[in-house]
Amino acid sequence: MNNLILNDKEFKVFQKIIFDETGISLSDSKKMLVQSRLLKRIAFYKMNSFLDYLRYIQINKKEKIEMINQITTNETYFFREMKHFEFIEKLAKNMDIKSRLRIWSAASSVGAEAYSLAMVVDEYLRKDQWEIVGTDINTEVIKKARIGLYPESWVKKIPLKYRQKYCLKGKGNYEGQFLVDRKLITNIKFEKGNLLVKQEGIGKFDVVFLRNVLIYFNDEIKKRVIHNVISNLKIGGYFIISLTENLKNLDIKELVQLDTSIYQKVSK
Repeated sequence: MNNLILNDKEFKVFQKIIFDETGISLSDSKKMLVQSRLLKRIAFYKMNSFLDYLRYIQINKKEKIEMINQITTNETYFFREMKHFEFIEKLAKNMDIKSRLRIWSAASSVGAEAYSLAMVVDEYLRKDQWEIVGTDINTEVIKKARIGLYPESWVKKIPLKYRQKYCLKGKGNYEGQFLVDRKLITNIKFEKGNLLVKQEGIGKFDVVFLRNVLIYFNDEIKKRVIHNVISNLKIGGYFIISLTENLKNLDIKELVQLDTSIYQKVSK
C-alpha cells in the first residue's frame, strides 16, 4: 500500500479541489506531502489507488472534509512572534475599565495562538472584559483546540509568568503533556470557519489575527480573504499578519499600516 504513487494528473485534481474549497494554492513541490498524508486515508479504506480515493471524496462530503483536514494541518506554537503579544499587552493595559476587548484568531489551528492571547489579556482584564474566538477550516484541529491539551515540549515557548499561572502539568495517562487552565476556556470559543466566505455569525472584533496564512494564497484570493476578514473588524480596530507577510500590491484601502505586520482599519 505504501508503494502507491500519486501521479501528476491525480495531483492536479487534488490541487484544484483544495483550491476550490480553501483558496490554498498548493505548489507542485507539495506533491510528496499530499501523497504521504493521503496514503493513510487510502490504507484506512483499503483502496488500491489515489484515483479510487479521488472518486470517493467526490461522493462522500465527510471524507472530503477529512482530506482537507489532512492537507491543511500546519505548524503552530505558543507565543509565536512575541512582538504581537507585546502589542496586545499594551492594548489591554491601556483599556478603559468599561471597555470590552474581542479578538479573532482567524486561522487558529490547534489553538496555541488563541490561548497565548488569552493568557495575556486575562492578566490585565476582568473576565467580563474580554472574549477570544478562534476559527479554522480544519475540523480536527478545532477539536484539539477545544480540549487545550498539548505536548509538554510546547510549554517552553510560553513566558514563565504565564506558564506558572495557566499551564497544568499532566500526570498518569497525560504524562508528557500539559493542559491549559480551564479558567481561560469560558472566554474562548473555537468554531469551523472558511476564510473564503464572510463569517456572519461571529460579530465584530477589536483585533483580528490572520498570521501565516496569506502565504498560501495567490494575490486574488489574498484580497478576497482580507476583505472577508476585515468585514468583522471594527473601524479603528487592528489587523495583524505575520512578520514574514505583507500587503504590498494588494491595495486594501480600508487599512493603514501602523508598524511591520500591524494595520488599522480606517474605513468600511
